Amino acid sequence: MTSDNRPGLVVVLAAGEGTRMKSGLAKVLHPILGRPILGHVLAAVLETDPQNVVVVVGHQREQVTAYLADHFPGVHTAVQDEQNGTGHAVRCALAGLAEDGIELPSEPIVVLAGDTPLLTGQTLADLVVTHERAHAAVTVLSADLENPFGYGRIVRDGDGNVMAIVEQKDATAEQALVHEINSGMFAFDPTTLVDALARLTTDNSQGEEYLTDVLAIARGDGRTVAVHKAPDPDEVHGINNRAQLAAAAALLRDRINLGHMTAGVTIVDPATAWIEPGAVIAPDAVIERNTSIDATSAVGSGAVIGPDTSLIDTTVEAEAEVLRSQCLSAHIGAGASVGPFSYLRPATSLGAGGRIGAFVEVKKSTIGAHSKVPHLSYVGDAQIGEGTNIGAATIFANYDGENKHATVIGDHVRVGSDSILVAPVRIGDGSYTAAGSVITQDVPAGAIGIGRGRQTNIDGWVARKRPGTDSARAAQDSDDSATQDS
Repeated sequence: MTSDNRPGLVVVLAAGEGTRMKSGLAKVLHPILGRPILGHVLAAVLETDPQNVVVVVGHQREQVTAYLADHFPGVHTAVQDEQNGTGHAVRCALAGLAEDGIELPSEPIVVLAGDTPLLTGQTLADLVVTHERAHAAVTVLSADLENPFGYGRIVRDGDGNVMAIVEQKDATAEQALVHEINSGMFAFDPTTLVDALARLTTDNSQGEEYLTDVLAIARGDGRTVAVHKAPDPDEVHGINNRAQLAAAAALLRDRINLGHMTAGVTIVDPATAWIEPGAVIAPDAVIERNTSIDATSAVGSGAVIGPDTSLIDTTVEAEAEVLRSQCLSAHIGAGASVGPFSYLRPATSLGAGGRIGAFVEVKKSTIGAHSKVPHLSYVGDAQIGEGTNIGAATIFANYDGENKHATVIGDHVRVGSDSILVAPVRIGDGSYTAAGSVITQDVPAGAIGIGRGRQTNIDGWVARKRPGTDSARAAQDSDDSATQDS
């Protein structure tokens, strides 16, 4: 950001109760596409590179301050013990900064609502630019809404100059017809703001200190009040209930998906693709329907993800494919394939050209390049070399009831179907295990491991132990047929 659009201070108001959310969780902490509402607001704020940021907390302050400490440690907090209006909240913010030894900046002070997750950093930067170019005391971020109910109205004179902001409950019938609304977000000249805050009254229907009254005070002092209109009205929408939260999530999803598609990513069904902000997806990747990708995941060029797939903290390299599977903290190499219906748990790594097939669960294991676990298997705490094939229904028995143990399998090994590998055990390069084996000892390179009991057939057991059953009758019919044939 250049010097003419860098705020000196950003104040984020997040002290309200949010009663309409009907939740024990603070309103501003409700998640939207993997990030709390407040997190989206602060991400936009930080794009403007402000000198300082302060979040005003009140209701459920412990939750909010804990979140800020974990995710935005450089952000200050100030407490508004009693919710006496937005003007009072800003006074609390400035007082809190003063207690922390932070002086009033000479650059503009921006005040925002903490429940507007669709706000963009570019709009904030443009707000500051408009403010400074107009040499304004106050600049209002406004928007034109089809349904302005509940918002304060921008009241202009015949020349288009801003006269005042009138809250919904204080508006006349004529003022209520105005569609240009106050977003609750402003840029202020610092000196003007401090002076006006000291002159606020509670002479209104709510008995609160309205921050919007600063505009009338500034205008009465002969100062300029400017307006910057948001390019997208959705940016200013606050979240007051769960329906609005869901609606905002859909709008944010569409915005994110559009950005990826514009950058060269194919999203087959944008309405069912949920991609969190921060996810990295290379051009020519394909995102199929009903797919979610979290903020910490990355997808390489030409990779195909989905349908019906979830990536969490997972990297998928170029040209790989993940089909109808869930991947958590995994790495999938170039040209590899996963699924359908596989579950990759943390610390799973699949090498280039490898395959994890249908109904396979993998945990804390490295599978080498071009190795395959085709279907119906569990792989845990394993190291598998290159070019190895794990037969169907193989179980890596890695847990003895107290401790986990590792299984090490070399290159170009063939593990027979329905094998149980009891860890700790090593299977050498180029070796085999026979189908149906329980392997409890190391298998040397080039050997075949066979761990089966000798088969014994007891004639007539069904007739004696299960007389009268369908099985007994079938066996008898078979005997009769054999006798006749002979």
